[in-house]
Formats: sequence, C-alpha cells, structure tokens
Amino acid sequence: MEERDKRDKETIRIGMVLKRLAEHYPQAKTGLKYDNPYQLFVATVLSAQTTDEQVNKITADLFAAVPSVFELARMKPSDLEPYLKKCGLYRHKSRYLVEAARILVSNYGGQIPDQRDELIKLPGVGRKTANVIISSAYGKAAIAVDTHVFRVSRRLGLVEGSTVEIVEKQLEKVIPINQWSDTHHRLIAHGRKICFARSPRCGNCFLKDLCLYGRRRGDQ
Repeated sequence: MEERDKRDKETIRIGMVLKRLAEHYPQAKTGLKYDNPYQLFVATVLSAQTTDEQVNKITADLFAAVPSVFELARMKPSDLEPYLKKCGLYRHKSRYLVEAARILVSNYGGQIPDQRDELIKLPGVGRKTANVIISSAYGKAAIAVDTHVFRVSRRLGLVEGSTVEIVEKQLEKVIPINQWSDTHHRLIAHGRKICFARSPRCGNCFLKDLCLYGRRRGDQ
C-alpha cells in the first residue's frame, strides 16, 4: 500500500511538471529554420556541436546554392566544405551529408524517410537527429534526447537513466505519447533559459518545488 502511494504521488508530481512546462513554454519548437524535410535533415545534421543560430546563418546561403538533395548528391565533400566552414566538425559533416544525399537519391528517390529505423542507417544520423526529423518534419510522436533534454529530465526526476537511449525510453513511459514532441521542445527551452548545465537558476525556477535536483540543493 505504501509503495503504491509513493507511485501515485510520483505520477501526480510528474503530471504537474509537464503541466507547468506546457504553461510556460506553450509555443516551444525547434530553433532551426527550414521549409521542407530536406532542409530540416541538413540543418539537424549540422546542429551537432553547433548552435541553432549558427546553423541558420550557414543554411541561409547553403539552401540557396544547394536547394535539394539531388544537387547535394552531385557534389563532392570538398565542394560543400566552403559553405560549412563556420560549423563545428565541418569536414566530417560535409562528407556525411554528401554520402547521405547519394543514398537518399539512390535508395529513396530523393525523399527523406519518415521512419527512424531508416534514417539512422544514413551517415551522420543518430537517434536524436532521426527523432527530430520524424517529429518536426512529419509530425510523428518522438522524443529527441539532446544534452538539454538529458540534463533537465534527470534533474527534474522524470527519469534516472545514465545513457541517452535509456532516458529516451524512460521518458516515453512517463510522458503521454501525444505530448512527446512538445515536451521535448519544452525541456530544451527550460535548459536554455533556466536549467543551465552550470549555475542553474534554481531560485527563479517555476519548477523548484517539484524538482528533485532543487530539493537536493536546498533551493526550496
């Protein structure tokens, strides 16, 4: 009975966390600028170890010069590199994008797959990138666990997993499926505005009374 009461209280706490996140970040969405799945695919690959703001500056010129996956597939990585020089790991990303584009043209008719299992077969695409694409480009339920989602969800006590994949699976269990994509963006927004990796603003956090990390710090 006592164990069940604990589970019930935890379910209520998590529900309140999700409700407040929704209230404070009702319009949260990806900061990447894109008009179609191809553009989101490229932008998401580029976003690894690079801010969304920097990616948007790069893709503004890139998409004007390389408007589709077909043009990208005809390039050499060395042709793409000048467009990506202000992006972290740009040589690796140039190779990944060109190789992926050739596979997309050859095996998928130039279409970006809407299935995670197909996307992660492409060079430079992991679970996070695939989940961003199927969620934002195709409206499918998915939780992309980036550094913010990993940090914030663990601090809030939504999950306790030690790897990205475990955290993703645990989040899928505690968050209703119709809130997966929105909660992903809300956790990122909270990580960028309040729950910083260093010196989080716990004293000003609207979740401090519900946060396990805040309780341990004594900020309540």
